[in-house]
Amino acid sequence: MDVLAAQVGGALKAYGLMLATAESCTGGGVAQAITGIAGSSAWFERGFITYSNQSKQQMLGVAEATLIGHGAVSEVTVRAMAAGALEHSAAQVALAVSGIAGPDGGTPDKPVGTVWFAWGIRHGATFACLHHLSGNRAEVRAQAVRIALQGVLALLQQTTASA
Repeated sequence: MDVLAAQVGGALKAYGLMLATAESCTGGGVAQAITGIAGSSAWFERGFITYSNQSKQQMLGVAEATLIGHGAVSEVTVRAMAAGALEHSAAQVALAVSGIAGPDGGTPDKPVGTVWFAWGIRHGATFACLHHLSGNRAEVRAQAVRIALQGVLALLQQTTASA
């Protein structure tokens, strides 16, 4: 994870960009991986740990109607979380993650291991994707942190390739 977090940091620093995270099921795991890298203050602006629906509303501006209509674990919600992280920070890049790490909380429509991700760039595109992860709670969370970091790299590669 350290190598991946360092790669994210190197890419952000190379482009002069700052990152903000909006995390739910990872509980700050992405921010922890990032801040484990010496010098991360040069490219990590802040992290929002928004575990409850109320915190998603208060800290990120996710609409109550979004949470009621789509649930916390949905594409609409993670897109709103990423947008909120950009709006409520000085970062130019944001990632958001919300899912069901288990062992409880799953439903037939959203079983344990269902995790939504979104990555956005200020005044640019936002991308979202769904992963169905397997394993115990710690394994689902660790996989989610890795996917979140890999997504930042992919976003930066796509954004700079089209610039």
